[in-house]
Formats: sequence, structure tokens, C-alpha cells
Amino acid sequence: MFIQFTEIIKEAWQHYDASREIKSISDISAKVSTNHVYKAVFTDKSFVIAKLSYFGQYEHFVEDHTIINVLANNLPAPYENFLSRSLMKGNTLFSYRFRNKLIDAWVVFYRPIKIDRKLPRRLEEKQIITLGRQFAQLHQVCHRIRNTLPPSSKTLQSDIEHLLRLLDSDFGRYEHRMNEAVIREQCNSFLENSEKYGFDEWARIPVFVDWNIGNFSVTRSYKLFSRWDYDWFRMSSRVLDFYFLSRIVSDVGDRTVFTYNIDPLMEDRFLLFLKEYHQVYPLTEQEIRFLGEVYRFFILNYVIKDGRYFFHEIYATKLQAEAYQSYFPSVDKFDPEPILRELNL
Repeated sequence: MFIQFTEIIKEAWQHYDASREIKSISDISAKVSTNHVYKAVFTDKSFVIAKLSYFGQYEHFVEDHTIINVLANNLPAPYENFLSRSLMKGNTLFSYRFRNKLIDAWVVFYRPIKIDRKLPRRLEEKQIITLGRQFAQLHQVCHRIRNTLPPSSKTLQSDIEHLLRLLDSDFGRYEHRMNEAVIREQCNSFLENSEKYGFDEWARIPVFVDWNIGNFSVTRSYKLFSRWDYDWFRMSSRVLDFYFLSRIVSDVGDRTVFTYNIDPLMEDRFLLFLKEYHQVYPLTEQEIRFLGEVYRFFILNYVIKDGRYFFHEIYATKLQAEAYQSYFPSVDKFDPEPILRELNL
């Protein structure tokens, strides 16, 4: 309430191109996270999209958007216009960092991106089949161009180690005082299983993780058309996308009041998705066995470690309570055998 975010956007634009005057700025944020998205309209009626964030680290923010810009430029047809590009100044991605006693925030500007159709809340089987093949093709292309992208410093292991360091701090011990032992146990399980399955040796490709239906659009025939919102982008294994993909095809469908239970990973509808995906871009036994760990990491990193910084308070409190009550106890109940049998792995 004490921070004028629109003034930060105006200040950022002044540093980018003071010769073009902003006429109006409107908040078009999803209102779920602490990130803010704005539409900045100029006096000539053209506009850009501005994203303001104070979640995570500024260096990671710039690193991620630099990778995404190269990815957007290097993706071949039919994905050449799939991603929104950030504005550059000269030959460098433009970002603006604003700091005062209250906040450390950073801004990046996006070119507007075309949007086609939003997925229905609940998919029919034929739509699941199409999307299974579509995401396999997207992952294939991302794998093909992975070596053309700038380096990324973030890894799953570094995020888990960061969480463990937080538990050693005074603030971390206070925030997680009732559940510290549970968190440490879950972190150790993840690190042990990552080593067991050789996760660090798997190919790292660009993944967006958060594939809820408000973050991308499709064509009339359910082919992928465009993607925006890069909050959880990272370079990692393709399997990091699968938990949210299972939620897309879930029998429950997309919901306004959301929860992060493990059930979608074990639904027949997700199995149908994986069978189609596997025909286009074959999966390995190790990747399927690691799906439970992908879920464990998601809860540890995005709900426990970053939940109170990314989600608004009402969501963060609910999700963290559910993590201890049901999410963590369910991880080891994940059974990959039915999937392995269906995929003949």
C-alpha cells in the first residue's frame, strides 16, 4: 500500500526510451502471485507489457529473461512466435532495478504477443491426445536447440541447498520451527533419489513448469499457439513440466480454488497423455520413476521455500498447511509401475 508500482514502471520506461510518452498504465495481473503485470499505453495508442517482480533474485531474473529471449529467437517453425520477447536496448536485454528502504524490485518490458484460444477447464480425451503429442514436439525442439542458449546458474540441487541454508538461519528456524525436521527429511530424500537416478546427467532443456491454462493459448485444433508468464522458467529436465501437465488433463479440471495434491500424476487421463507423448518423444524408465521426485521438488521449492514470497498470503498459508498435512505424506505413495507397464518400459 506504500509502494506506487506504476511510478516504478514510468521510471523504468524513462530509462529505456524517454522520447516516447506513456499515456496510461493498467494493472492486468492475475492477482495470485506477488508479481505485477501492467499494460503501458503510449500517446500514439501503441503499447507494451511491463512485468514488475520482487520475488527471487535480480540476477536470476535477468539470466532467465536473457535465456528466454534467445530461445524465442532460435525456436524454429511452428514455434517462431510462440514466446513473447523482452525489449532490448542496443544489443542487451533491458531491465530496470528499483531499490529503496521498502523494496528491491525489477522491471522488464515485453512485446505484446498474439493469443488464440484458452483451453476449456476440463478436456475431452481427443484433446488430451493432441496435447500429448504437442508437448512432446515442443520438448523435442527445445532439446534440439538447447546448446544454443546462454548458460543457467540455477539447478534443482542448488535450490534445495538454498532451502537447507534457510533452515540454518534465525529467520528460517523461526518461520519453519514447527516443521523443520519434516523439511530436512524431504530435502534429503530428494537429494538421495536425484543421485540414485543420475538426474544431474540428464539433458537440461528450457522448461516453464507452471503450465496452468491461464499461461498459454492453443489453436482451434489444440495445437500450441503462444506462451507467456515465465515466473518459474528454468533450464532442467523435461520431466519438470509433467506435474502441471498432469493437472491440465486431470479429470477434476482447472479450478479457481486450487490445491497441489499428487493425484493428477496417477490418473488414467495423464497416462493417456503420456502414451501419446511417448509415441512422439520416447520417455525412459528413469524419468518415469523420477516423477514422484519432481512433485516433491515442486512442493519443497515453490510451496515451502518460496511460497510466502511468490503467492499472496491467503494462498501461501493454505498451500503450506496442506503440504505438511497431505502433500509430503503422499509422495512416497506414488507408484510408477502402472505407467511403466503401459509404456512398455
